[in-house]
This record gives sequence, C-alpha cells and structure tokens, in this order.
Amino acid sequence: MSASVDPVIVNPDSNEQAQPATRVANKNYKGFVAGIFSGIAKLSGLYFDFHPDLWSLIHRKVGHPFDTIKVRLQTTEKSQFRGPLHCLAQTIKNEGVRGLYKGATPPLCGWMVMDSVMLGSLTFYRRILRENVFSNPYFQRVTPRSGERALSAESRLPTVGHGIAGVMAGCTVSFIAAPVEHVKARLQIQYASDKSQRLYKGPIDCCSKILRSHGFHGLYHGLAATLLFRSFFFFWWGSYDIFTRVLSNQTSLSAPAVNFWAGGLSAQVFWITSYPSDVVKQRIMTDPLGGTLGDGERKFARWKDAAREILRRDGFRGFYRGFLPCFLRAFPANAVALLAFESVMRALPE
Repeated sequence: MSASVDPVIVNPDSNEQAQPATRVANKNYKGFVAGIFSGIAKLSGLYFDFHPDLWSLIHRKVGHPFDTIKVRLQTTEKSQFRGPLHCLAQTIKNEGVRGLYKGATPPLCGWMVMDSVMLGSLTFYRRILRENVFSNPYFQRVTPRSGERALSAESRLPTVGHGIAGVMAGCTVSFIAAPVEHVKARLQIQYASDKSQRLYKGPIDCCSKILRSHGFHGLYHGLAATLLFRSFFFFWWGSYDIFTRVLSNQTSLSAPAVNFWAGGLSAQVFWITSYPSDVVKQRIMTDPLGGTLGDGERKFARWKDAAREILRRDGFRGFYRGFLPCFLRAFPANAVALLAFESVMRALPE
C-alpha cells in the first residue's frame, strides 16, 4: 500500500478541523440520515433535553393541528372562519378533535423523506459551493464568512453561500414535497365529519383518484408554486448561519442550545418572508381540478391568477391570513427539528 498522506480539506458542515478527503466523502450520507430524525421531530413535536450525553424524548402530537388551522384559514373566506380560534372551535365542534388531524398521514410518511432529501442535499450543496465556488480568492475577499471559531477564514462558507445552498436544496426537495403537500391540503379541507360524504377516503384514495382523472400532472398540481415557496429557503438557511455564528461567538450556549435557538429563530425569518407565497400555494393546491374527478370547476390556471384573486378580495392582508398559528408553530417545531438534525449529525460515526 502507498504510504502517501491523503489530501486534507475541511468539512464545511461541521465544527471540526481539516480532515482527509476520503473521510469527508464518507460523511455525505450523514445529512440524509439525520434529516429523517428532523422530519419525525417536526410532525410529532419531539422535545430534547439539553443534557450533553442523553436525550429525553417526549412525544407530543401538536404539530399537525396548527397546520390544519393554517391551511383552512388560507383557503377560505372570512365569512367561514373569523380567525384561528374560531376555526379551531368550529373544527372541533363539527368534526371532533380528529378533524384537526385530517391529512396527517402524508406528512407523517413524507416529511421523513422530505427532510432527509432536503437536509442531505443541503449539506452536499454547501460542500460543493465551498469547494468549487467560494474557494475562489475573489469570493474570499468580498463575501463575509460564517463564524465557526475552529475554522480558518478560507475554510468557511459565507452566509450567502448557505442561502444559495438552501435554494438549491429547496428546489431539489420540491419534487417530493409537491405531491405530498398537495394530497395533505386536499384532505385537510374536507369538512364533512361523515367519511361517506367526503370525496377522498384517505391519502391512498386521493392519490388514486387524482392519478386516474389527471395523471401525474394532476398529482404534481402546484409544483411551480412549491418551487417559488421554497426559493425563500435562501432566508432560512442564510439566517440560520447568521444566528449560529452570533450565538456561538457572543454567548456561552452549548452546541445543542445554539442549534435550538438558531433553528427556531431562522424559521421565523423564513415564514415572515415566505408566507404570502405559501398562501398562494395552498390556494392552488386546493383549487378544484375539474374533469372526471367531480370536485368542481378550476378557478386558477396559474399561480399568478391565485395571487391576483387574493389581492383583489382581501388586499395585502389576505397574503397573511392564517399567519398566527403558523408563526406560533414555526419556532418550536423547527427548533427541535434542527436540534434533532444537528445532534444526530454529531452522533453518527464517521
């Protein structure tokens, strides 16, 4: 065997010093595996103790009801629901508590895959950008760098690089997220308490009926709006880098605590900037597909048509209808999701 030493590079997704290239390449799988745990935490509300050696898991089904209220407010007029509390009360009154969990199966299964692909591709794109774009001396001079104290200035990915990697990861995962979110949304707006009166009996029935009537094109209805919505990942992952840098350098918080607070705060930034595009996306995904499906007549041919209708009917305030339950859920759900992701990343073997 050759006695030569492997070339040394820095892994941009960890706080570790320079490592052999072969070891960095072997870490590519970690983001995809850790992302599965992020997806589980996001739906179920898994809360982690900040003990350095042990996690304490408390399973609390709180995530999906907030999403159901959000989607129902986004896709209805004020005459039906005056606000979040009224929507909650009417849902429980007419459909029972189980009504809050309509459409929970698609994200339960899908978010594990979605977060795995999103976070796995994110770590991959970060490395590609650092090694092939931002290693250029010009970019090193003109771009601010992220602030892991253990890394030299040349080895860090700048904040804008994290944002670009986020957009690329968002585009990648959109091709998985679009059908999952489409089916979820259609199940969430079925208001009948009696299953026999619903168009879709469940996620499998929903998929089969859409495929039978409109093919894969129908299942991917809303893909363009999904891509637009996830382009705002630039603000999520760019701000996540900023919050991580500030909390790491300016406080004495532990790494898990930094992950928790940075994850929650960056999610708030993301939803503040992206929420109008999410309202448009939900309007399109719940718009009748028409044809032999028998769900009504289509209203919006393009996402621009949905945006114009929202603006005409409710003004700019219509783009933030249902924002409160989303905002309240965003911090805890994403804080524990990013904590889970980063913690598993640290725990996985090389």
